[in-house]
Amino acid sequence: MDSWGLEPPAFMGRWNVKAIEAINITKIYPNGVVANKEVNFSADIGEIHAVVGENGAGKTTLMKILFGMEKPTTGQIKVFGKTVHLSSPKEAISLGIGMVHQHFMLVPSFTVAQNIMLGIEPRKGLSVNIKEMERRISELAKQLNFELPLREKVLDLPVGVKQRVEIMKALIRGAKILILDEPSSVLTPQEVQELFVVLKNLVRNGITVIFITHKLNEVKQISDRITIMRNGTVVGTYRNQDLSETDIVELMIGRKFEYDIKRTFREPGEAVMTVRNLNYFREDGAHILKNINFELRSGEILAIAGLEGNGQKELVEIIAGLREKATGEIIVDGRNILGSKPWKLRKLGISHIPEDRVEVGSALDLTVAENLISDRYSQEPFSKGLIYRTKVVLNHAQNLIKGFTIRAKSPTTLMRMLSGGNMQKVVVARELTNEPKIIIANQPTHGIDVASSEFVRKKLLQMRDEGKAVLLVSTDLQEVLQIADRIIVMYKGEIVASFRNDGLTETDIGYYMLGVRRQSEAQIRELAGG
Repeated sequence: MDSWGLEPPAFMGRWNVKAIEAINITKIYPNGVVANKEVNFSADIGEIHAVVGENGAGKTTLMKILFGMEKPTTGQIKVFGKTVHLSSPKEAISLGIGMVHQHFMLVPSFTVAQNIMLGIEPRKGLSVNIKEMERRISELAKQLNFELPLREKVLDLPVGVKQRVEIMKALIRGAKILILDEPSSVLTPQEVQELFVVLKNLVRNGITVIFITHKLNEVKQISDRITIMRNGTVVGTYRNQDLSETDIVELMIGRKFEYDIKRTFREPGEAVMTVRNLNYFREDGAHILKNINFELRSGEILAIAGLEGNGQKELVEIIAGLREKATGEIIVDGRNILGSKPWKLRKLGISHIPEDRVEVGSALDLTVAENLISDRYSQEPFSKGLIYRTKVVLNHAQNLIKGFTIRAKSPTTLMRMLSGGNMQKVVVARELTNEPKIIIANQPTHGIDVASSEFVRKKLLQMRDEGKAVLLVSTDLQEVLQIADRIIVMYKGEIVASFRNDGLTETDIGYYMLGVRRQSEAQIRELAGG
């Protein structure tokens, strides 16, 4: 078989060899943070193995160690029974370990085939042998029942197909162990099911799939075994059929858990934000936002649903003052705020939970306490004149750390020392405690665990019940259906549907997100307003 084939080594059938093992892995960072403590983990050949846990439980660190991105402080790793020392992802790939990250690493202007074979292209003299490149990919794709448009550019592909390109990139390099980080976080329900078909085909061909996720319904649907982590250690590894979703959550958090989000009907107030004929062209001339019209009312949560890359990011950044050169109107308090600077918008009572908590939402080299007041540090009670009140700031931070269940050693812990989910909770705490009138929440629970997600959703509902207006942008349809009062769907920069959240299902919305269905302009205007 060629090097891109799928057969595992011949000896595997004779001995009870694990695909990959982590033995007594401990990872201690220079600042003293213990991310993993004597972790033991193994995945069998040809299984789908889910790794779950709260934010900061150590799952991402463990996966980075298995892919050579981090070195363990102590412990041992075995791949197909052989002890290895992984010093880099390149070395992990050479040993048959591939990883598909949450944010795809593709070149948008390249074709599917060019992305898959980037850096390992077959040559014909000095030129790339395109025919041979496509033959190799097609051969493997046929074996896996993959469908890939090899000659299309990646920038023209839906998210689900981009993900398959990433998976094929790993497989063509000989991956027999595939690590997936939150693989369904940006997919519609229909695309999730297509992904599961792909994963089942992989395991039938001897591939081992390990995936990190917070979506427990998907864990139950697809995994063979489940490893649960808490506080940097492994609580246990279980067969899927031996656990319910509630069991998994309670093992993750170490206590009894009752999921009790209840959205009660309430009549919304007046429109506090009206978006009219909003258009935005990218620098290359692409028409990204096309005549966007809607109203956001006080005392309601209006959700914008859509797959990543359909204009939601640009829309939010324009409303939040982070992107210029749009045309149209955004009316707040009777005036057009389009083009206003973020600090001016904050004075109008507009808070913003950004999608990118690292680059936009946080200052990584400042403390948790400083991040929690970064939008109000010069105001009382945190400052008086030129005097910065350190004690007041620290007390404020301690209260929010407790109130928002932020896992930080102390208020003076640097932001960069927190897990992604705990960074998110710092951002949410800051944005919801500044007496906002309008809250723009862009993917507010993305990448955080079940208990933390419930907490954030309840906070958004609390804001709504207090008469605030919440604009929720989310790719998580479960979240949208749980807390939104109205829903608008975006596809290719347009609003294609508008609904009251009454009896809808994820599948119903998914068809509009994929562009399969579209409402009439009259239907959209009736419920979206604007």
